[in-house]
Amino acid sequence: MELIPAPRAVDGPTRCGVELDEDTTLWAGPGTGTTERWLRSTLGPALGLPLTPGPKDGANSLRLCLDDELEPEAYKLSAVVGRGLEIRGGGPAGVFWGAQTLRQLLGADAFRRAPVRPGLVHGIAHRIIEDAPRFGWRGLMLDVARHFMPKDGVLRYLDLMAAHKLNVFHFHLTDDQGWRLEIERYPRLTEIGSWRARTRYGHRASPLWEEKPHGGFYTQDDIREIVAYAAERHITVVPEIDVPGHSQAAIAAYPELGNGDVVDTGSLSVWDDWGVSKNVLAPTDATLRFYEGVFEEVLELFPSTFVHIGGDECAKDQWRKSPAAQARISELGLAGEDGLQSWFVRHFDTWLTARGRRLIGWDEILEGGLADGAAVSSWRGYAGGVTAARSGHDVVMCPEQQVYLDHRQDAGADEPVPIGYVRTLEDVYRFEPVPPQLTEEQARHVLGAQANVWTEVMEDPGRVDYQTFPRLAAFAEAVWSDLPAPADRDFADFERRMTAHYPRLDALGVAYRPPAGPLPWQRRPGVLGRPIEGAPPNV
Repeated sequence: MELIPAPRAVDGPTRCGVELDEDTTLWAGPGTGTTERWLRSTLGPALGLPLTPGPKDGANSLRLCLDDELEPEAYKLSAVVGRGLEIRGGGPAGVFWGAQTLRQLLGADAFRRAPVRPGLVHGIAHRIIEDAPRFGWRGLMLDVARHFMPKDGVLRYLDLMAAHKLNVFHFHLTDDQGWRLEIERYPRLTEIGSWRARTRYGHRASPLWEEKPHGGFYTQDDIREIVAYAAERHITVVPEIDVPGHSQAAIAAYPELGNGDVVDTGSLSVWDDWGVSKNVLAPTDATLRFYEGVFEEVLELFPSTFVHIGGDECAKDQWRKSPAAQARISELGLAGEDGLQSWFVRHFDTWLTARGRRLIGWDEILEGGLADGAAVSSWRGYAGGVTAARSGHDVVMCPEQQVYLDHRQDAGADEPVPIGYVRTLEDVYRFEPVPPQLTEEQARHVLGAQANVWTEVMEDPGRVDYQTFPRLAAFAEAVWSDLPAPADRDFADFERRMTAHYPRLDALGVAYRPPAGPLPWQRRPGVLGRPIEGAPPNV
């Protein structure tokens, strides 16, 4: 059975089965409304099925109900001759994940927006599927700061996540190259901070530039729509607002946020290059008050328990040279610039905790002492996550060596913009979120994992698709399914099941990397395909 991610247990099939046709009715029990709406708005139109309301005991019915004997995200899908179809879930999310499995059982046509074979009777073999996820945090991070993705593209990625049973959308909204979230009390963040004059084409060693403005932002109503759309698909949206580094776009909009005693912040613009900007936030009370105002509006828009504050790659050169920053270090008795960053993080950890939220940040927040109550996104390998878990802090594993999907998928010269570690489909499939050196008790702090999609070299949605898929399907199985140790995983079986999954992705319009190799790109010399002369060797 070609399901992705692979379920825990399947009983059957037999030759007999259940048929779905125009007479199939839908009965939805209490607590299953999100799945009922999704079936009628998405699956029904794809197959031309009205799924009209009907009795619970109808012979040709699809029934949805909750079962408190199951785990919250677990489901049991039954296709029994004479009894129709039934999806039972331990909670509303479990019922919804069961519906995603049903969609896969119905074939690639179920992934379209309108029927291509009207009137076709869709059969499902007699079987019972019991399933539940391994991890509670099964995430995708999308960077919309480097290259802006319009709202409809974000909604599409939420649909793609739901189709793969992923449930956390980490929304990277701000960076040096752009501020993408409307903050009503600080309008210049989007008036100025959401646009840059030009963009480097390719990675940092590329000599080519796109000499045209790039930008965009989401209004607060856009965000409300995105959050509501995600919630209907049982996906939590975790916003990221970067502090104190990766903040040049904010400083360009409000120069007083920068270290004006060592740099002319009034002359700064939104950064047009990649890498790590040296322009970071000034460690002043005024900066804290400013970002408290930002986060107040963020909390109104995003109901998620976790709020991501970045905290990574904070260049400290300006703090070392700044008399004001050095005075603050002395005043607070801090251990140098690392201690100053820790003070910054601890302030917002306390501020968020007082409002019933939890801070999460990249593993640099460990430098200078881990903030109380903070969780860690471990991106520089496993080490930060191991340290955090051993200290009793929750961890989301996202090591760049394993699950950074901007990294190249093949070692060959034809790989577009060949950056980073080579991580093939098989490499991602063998990703293991729990480091072996953790004890059983420490491993409980691993909430799960996420794949990160950084968009410096992804100039449009087609490139995002190409880098993300099919590897996201492999990642989804690694975090959902109860797989053996990485070396013992049956990648050949996964590849076999992917032969049925590629037509589903085709029906969804995903411009994935073909399994036999890259498409015949119209290459720009030195950027798409061939390494740039004089560029540093790839890792």
